[in-house]
Amino acid sequence: MIVVDTNVIAYLLLPGEHSDAAQRAFARDPAWTAPVLWRSEFRSVLAGYMRKGELDVADAAELEQAAGTILEGAEFHPDGGRVLRLVAASRCSAYDCEFVALGEELGVPLVTTDARVLKDFPETTLALEEFGRG
Repeated sequence: MIVVDTNVIAYLLLPGEHSDAAQRAFARDPAWTAPVLWRSEFRSVLAGYMRKGELDVADAAELEQAAGTILEGAEFHPDGGRVLRLVAASRCSAYDCEFVALGEELGVPLVTTDARVLKDFPETTLALEEFGRG
């Protein structure tokens, strides 16, 4: 099991710079988990694609459902106090710290492409490209 951030979920389902690595990561460990927050963030990603004319509403809804299936039963609410302590100890947003906190709580790595999160939490995170190489 790994915690993945929203960008990793998006790279798995949408073509992008790290899509190949996301597919390799999913093949290596398909037990993905995330804080419930991922849903709102993923909808924002989909909204960006819709506004650029790269997705229509039906396709976006289909991708949202596919992502939900991948994370079904594996969404959690990390401890708020832990999230705030992580914010205080880093330069990361509370949103990012939710993913870090969940990784800490579950004792599994957060796989991400976010350079700041990787830098501020090297003991808890793995770069997607690195994890995807196995």
